[in-house]
Amino acid sequence: MRLTQRLLLGALVVVGFLAISIFFVVDRQLNRRLSEDATTFLAREAQLVGELWQRDTLFPDSLADRSGSALGRRVTLVRTDGVVIGDSEFDDERLRRLQNHAQRPEVAIALMGSTGTSRRPSPSTGDEEIYVAVPVSELGVARVSFPTASLDAVLASSRRDVGAAALIALLGALAIAFLFSRSVSRPVEELRDVAQALADGDLARRPTMRAPGEVGDLAVALRRLAEQLSARLRALEADETLLVQLTESLNEGVIAVDTAQQIVRINETARRLLGVQAPLPFPLELLPREVALRDALLSAFAGETTEGAEVVISGRTLNVTARPLHEGGAVLALFDLTRVRRLEAVRRDFVANVSHELRTPLTIVGGFAETLADADVSLEDRRQFADRILGNTRRMQRIVDDLLDLSRIESGGWVPNPTAVNITAMAHDVLSAARDAAATKGLSLTQEIDPSVATVQGDATALRQILGNLVDNAVRHTTSGVVTLFAQPHERGVALGVRDTGVGIAPEHLPRIFERFYRVDPGRSREQGGTGLGLAIVKHLVEAHGGRVRAESTVGQGTTITAIVPKAQS
Repeated sequence: MRLTQRLLLGALVVVGFLAISIFFVVDRQLNRRLSEDATTFLAREAQLVGELWQRDTLFPDSLADRSGSALGRRVTLVRTDGVVIGDSEFDDERLRRLQNHAQRPEVAIALMGSTGTSRRPSPSTGDEEIYVAVPVSELGVARVSFPTASLDAVLASSRRDVGAAALIALLGALAIAFLFSRSVSRPVEELRDVAQALADGDLARRPTMRAPGEVGDLAVALRRLAEQLSARLRALEADETLLVQLTESLNEGVIAVDTAQQIVRINETARRLLGVQAPLPFPLELLPREVALRDALLSAFAGETTEGAEVVISGRTLNVTARPLHEGGAVLALFDLTRVRRLEAVRRDFVANVSHELRTPLTIVGGFAETLADADVSLEDRRQFADRILGNTRRMQRIVDDLLDLSRIESGGWVPNPTAVNITAMAHDVLSAARDAAATKGLSLTQEIDPSVATVQGDATALRQILGNLVDNAVRHTTSGVVTLFAQPHERGVALGVRDTGVGIAPEHLPRIFERFYRVDPGRSREQGGTGLGLAIVKHLVEAHGGRVRAESTVGQGTTITAIVPKAQS
């Protein structure tokens, strides 16, 4: 039920109760007052009749008739023995047949010397009347009666008037109550709607009414409350945005778990590391079921901190830190150690490969040097041993030079100096430098340079080293056939490369041939003088130019290695 209806109903109940109460009180009081006034008047009239009776004692019945006619009342004169000797409504014959009135209540009281009153139906007429009797010295009792019908008519008329007045008052009170309830309920309902809107999150709502008194104070307080809530919500949203930006900018994965073991916050790094894409909040069971990860979380829930635990999830090595929260729950931090562990493995492999590559020539050099120290070695053997020492020394020098070049390129100590390079002339020089080694194996060296890409944009020294390493690598791994240096247009620039008809490379080796010291056939490669670093240097030099390198090969048919470099600006 609405406030207006409740106020109106309450006013109706109150006013109705008051109207009914007033009606009954007025009716009762009016009835009593009319009866008292009628009794008083009748007593005065009876005294007047008694005075007249004392003056005219000879003809009491005639006195009663004249008095009743003059007063408009029934007048009765009773002797002290109760015999009626005069009545305004009965003649002589009927008068003699009247009963003795000594036992009538009002007459009995009057005979005892007091004014007697009584209200009862008349035995003679059957109508209810009011009787008043007064003693008249030694003569008897003078009684005057009055029918109550006239009093009832007055009382009924007064009741109708009071009822009409009460009804008018009730209607007027209801109209006033309705207007009052509307004036009270409208601002209260508006304040209720504004409060409900604020509770639902609509902080833009404000009360528009301005009223005096408590309702106005409530509207002002509600307006201030809405403004404070808006300001605090904006501050919370700013803090939330800042927190989200901070957590999303971290290279570490961050996960927050509440007391119900629900994930309530997770940044994008943690989603990527754990492979979780469920929307927040989601249960803890959706995280990967790694023992170390679950143990760290359970320890945090128990109030213990876990640091430095490592887990492997989906091929990634993660460092896990779990800390308990004061309010319950836990926060989990994940740091990706995959690259660090991979670099450590590369470093270990590099040290092992360098040690292995240098140990063989050093062993050879040391062995021949010890042999040369023997005086019994012939001159021819000495010359042969010295050639072997020189060859292995040069091989160690090439390894060291290649390592220095590779280290300088990887560390950023070398930056290409791009210029327009004539690739035709450079290809001629590179092939000329390899003709002796090719002629020894009976290989043909050719070049296929497209005239449209005869000039490329790049560092001349680096391009010469790229092509030289590719040609040298092709000559060493080709036993017969042709080695071709080519340059042709490409959608990203110029495709430079070397194609041979050598032994080829098996598919499982192709993805790794650009790694340092990786050899498809390690023994044969060392015999042919390779350092295992040539293709790694080629890859880094091409990438330093903003290009990329790829290898294609078929076992028994040959290999093609292509480098994409920028085309020269016209």
